[in-house]
Amino acid sequence: MKKLFLLSILLCFVAAGLAATTALSGQWIGTLKTDDGNEYPLQYNFKVDGDKLTGTVRGPHGDLPINDGQIHGSVFSFDVSLDKMFLLHTGKIYPDSISLDIECDETKAHTVLKRN
Repeated sequence: MKKLFLLSILLCFVAAGLAATTALSGQWIGTLKTDDGNEYPLQYNFKVDGDKLTGTVRGPHGDLPINDGQIHGSVFSFDVSLDKMFLLHTGKIYPDSISLDIECDETKAHTVLKRN
């Protein structure tokens, strides 16, 4: 009986993780606010295949591909190349939004994305 209980709990965690990864697929929008007061609209198009994350980011410089995307449960990461800069993105999936941190060298920014 104890083994059955533990197995059912494990299956619940696996199902929740799969639901989170599937929920990431699609189009998400947000705004990046910089320290100098500028705002830039962002659009992310995510595609999930197992634990691999691909897609594009649309910002002020056009569409850029997502590189080295990984997803583990409700947490994901990827980078985007812009000229000679690498923008590291790390995020967490919530039921109605995505919390996203963007890092480039010493500069860090945070935004929240909503499904479009």
